[in-house]
Formats: sequence, C-alpha cells, structure tokens
Amino acid sequence: MTQLSEALHQQRRAAREAGASRSGPAGPGPATLTAAYERCRQLNRQHGTSYYLATRLLPDWKRPHVHALYGFARYADEIVDDLGNGLSPAQRALALGDWGERFFGYLRADRCDDPVLAAVVHTVRSFGIDEADFRAFLTSMAMDLTVTSYASYDELLGYMDGSAAAIGTMMLPVLESADPARARGPARQLGLAFQLTNFIRDVAEDLRRGRIYLPVADLDQFGVTPADLARPEPTAAVRNLLAFECARARAHYQAALPGVELLAPSSQPCIRAALELYGGILDELERRDYQVLRGRVRLSRRRRAAIFARHLTAAARAARRERRVDVRLPGS
Repeated sequence: MTQLSEALHQQRRAAREAGASRSGPAGPGPATLTAAYERCRQLNRQHGTSYYLATRLLPDWKRPHVHALYGFARYADEIVDDLGNGLSPAQRALALGDWGERFFGYLRADRCDDPVLAAVVHTVRSFGIDEADFRAFLTSMAMDLTVTSYASYDELLGYMDGSAAAIGTMMLPVLESADPARARGPARQLGLAFQLTNFIRDVAEDLRRGRIYLPVADLDQFGVTPADLARPEPTAAVRNLLAFECARARAHYQAALPGVELLAPSSQPCIRAALELYGGILDELERRDYQVLRGRVRLSRRRRAAIFARHLTAAARAARRERRVDVRLPGS
C-alpha cells in the first residue's frame, strides 16, 4: 500500500469512527425502538428549546416522529460542526457521507440496530416520507464543509432548499394535511423562515466557524464588510443590513401562514406556537437594536411560557375532538 492510499485509508477509518460515535449509544440503555425515540426526544429537548416546546402541543403519538426527524438533522449538524473532534473538513465530509450511506442502507434493510437512526427509519417508513428530502438535506450539510459564503440570495436559497425547506416537507406527513399538494409550498416557506431567522441571530457564531450566510450582495448593498460582523458592537450599516434580512424573513413567515389552516386541527397549535416563538426572535432582535454580535438573542422564559400557554387550550380541544370517533362495526 502506497503512503497516499494508506493515508486515505486512515482518514476514512477515522471518519467512520467519528460518524459512528455521533450515532452511537447516548449512554447506557437498551437498543430498542422505544429507546431510539427517547434519544431523539432528549436531543430535541437539549438542543432545540423553542422547537421542543412547540412539539409539546402535538398529540402524544405525533411527538416522537417529530423528535426523530429533529434527531436526524441534529446528528448530521454535529458531524459537520463539531470542531472539537479533531477531524479535518475532508474527514468530516467522509463521516457525513458514511453516516448517510448507513441511513439509506437501513431504509432498505430488514432491521436497523442503530441507536438513533432506528427511530428515523421507523418514522420514514410509517409516513412514506420522500427520501429525496433527506438526500437534499445531506447535500446541503456537505456544502457547509466547503462553502463559506453565498454571492446572492438565490445562491443561499439553493443551500436552504436542502437544509431548511426539505425539513418542512419531511414534517408535513407527520403533521397531516387534507391537501398535501397545497400545503407543500407553505411548509417549505416555514423552513426557510426558521433558518433565515437563525442565520440573522447567529451571525457571530457562524463567523467563528468561518461562514457568512448573509449574501455577499446584501453586505455590499449596505456597505458591510466581514470585519464589521466581527466587531462587538453593530455599526449603523450592520443594523440596516440586519433590518433588511429580518424583513425578508418576515416575508417567508407570511408566505407560510396559509399552510397552517391546511394542517390537521391537532397540528395547528404547534405550528402557530412555533411561528410565534421563532418570529418572536425577530421582534427581540429589533427591540435590542440588532445587537447580535455579542451572543445569541433568546426569548425570555416568561415569554416562551406565555406563548405555550396561549395555544395549550386549543391543542387540548383539537386532540379531544379527534378522539371522538364512531366505533360501531358495519351492520351493527
């Protein structure tokens, strides 16, 4: 074996081990489907505070499937963004690719013994979720290892098509809709709205990872340089840029609204709460005069609790209504 092939072999082995460690057992416990769903729930609770809070408004049976989809996205994100694992971008790309190959292989296998992917595979099979959405998502995750900026908003939308819009269409079968074809567009718009909100809020964090998601054309339009985004205080130009991006995100939220009424009544309170929780981040950014360069802007616990409580009654009412069914057998 040549020195080059040996190096490539070692690199691929390290990448496989990294991918396996991401989806390996999250502590002691049985390797059952119930345990896999519980691991995904804990991932959601730990890393997606607002998202997790909104899922609590769903009927009990829907929540695990939403947690599973979150778990899939979170593990892929960890492979790409965990800078403490000592792997190069090329090694992380291999780890992501190997992890994705295992996932698609499990979809065609008789069983899945992965302690996290088992829940994802079960959810995909249960709802017939399109594999193309997962491939698009993984393609966008791989872009994060090589692409550091986007020239235009159209270019950024190409990335978000997989990283965000695809999440919306993955979720749609779980949320249920009387008209999935009409609901598809708004579901994708909601994914775009959520991710653009994250990009605005996380400008400083993304910059530390060597990425700027806000389009270069927008920075140029407002006279903002990457160095301006590294300052502890936003300049007037940065504030104008962020105000522009917030308006763009609000347009995506507005485009998503018609889709809420197309969902099953028991899913609507969850999505309405998510709209308020994530849209509220934009409100908070404006209230703080776009102070995003020092750290992450969050809604207060009191406000999150108030949003949750406001939708709790509607969620309980819709769930009760769905359980009022006729159990009479034909001919009785």
